[in-house]
Amino acid sequence: MKSLKASGHLLSDSASQIKTLHDQVFDKLQLPLFDQKMEAASLYPLKPARTTTMQINVGKMCNQICKHCHVDAGPDRKEIMTRHTMQQCLDKLAGSEITTVDLTGGAPEMNPDFRWFVAELTAIGKQVIVRCNLTIIVANPKYHDLPDFFKQHQVEVVSSLPFYNADKTDRQRGKGVFEDSVKALRMLNTRGYGVEGSGLILNLVYNPNGAFMPAPQQGLQRQFKKALHDEFGIVFNELFAITNIPVSRYLDYLISSGNYDGYMEKLVNAFNPIAASGVMCRSMVSVGWDGSLYDCDFNQMLDMQFDPAYNHISRYDQELIDNREIKTGQHCYGCTAGAGSSCGGNTI
Repeated sequence: MKSLKASGHLLSDSASQIKTLHDQVFDKLQLPLFDQKMEAASLYPLKPARTTTMQINVGKMCNQICKHCHVDAGPDRKEIMTRHTMQQCLDKLAGSEITTVDLTGGAPEMNPDFRWFVAELTAIGKQVIVRCNLTIIVANPKYHDLPDFFKQHQVEVVSSLPFYNADKTDRQRGKGVFEDSVKALRMLNTRGYGVEGSGLILNLVYNPNGAFMPAPQQGLQRQFKKALHDEFGIVFNELFAITNIPVSRYLDYLISSGNYDGYMEKLVNAFNPIAASGVMCRSMVSVGWDGSLYDCDFNQMLDMQFDPAYNHISRYDQELIDNREIKTGQHCYGCTAGAGSSCGGNTI
């Protein structure tokens, strides 16, 4: 399986994605556009709250090629953040009120400067989260010591695990992913990750395997904890339930499987103003691999950049960012449906 970009797919172009999201189902089913829903809820234009998190995509290279990936990451993607851009991030973060740096990819650990960046971030007092796909830990001997490195720098590990069995996990992420994920989770547990009282945080992420919204987060967490402990002796802290956002490969899946219209209608009908008021883009700034700035990871993949006056980390201006209007589109229904969805799970 190739990335959409490598296969020359129409949806590898962000403008095509936005046009598809805007034109097809909303005209046909006469559904309200997202901004109309927000205006009716007195939430338009959406304004930021205090910025507490900088989420940084350090590259689109990945050892996996998952069917749902909104980044369109994979082994054939070569975009990678340079140390120069990482230093620009460090310069802006030093002394700022931003407390947390959330590192994403691709597989962020595949960036050759990943360990240097983590060490520099912790040296200036930032809490670091790494979105680890688990299999990278066992993919190559040079990554086997990642659990020790994470522990040394007190990194919070957040790992996707679509389900607690091989069938559903491998269907979404590739053959053998579940078995390798279990090996990696055991390595993390051995170092204390997810173990009560250790202070080493290991959170898992669930996202649905089809065109439906996640079940209630607390119930899923109980299921995952029991099944992973009873079957494999694995422990973890929290489970984040995330709604799949109709972007990139997941958008392609929805359209090619004939589920697009129905899924978007579900999201629109489940719009929740309380969830909308707590969306993660209000407290986050997203940095692309080339230093470009966005409201969130999804806007990043749709190339919905900040205003040109402050759309690159070299021109980061907190005052301008605090007073911006957050860019929104039909994909935002994914974060505002039901109990809400964010990189930290439900928002209410």
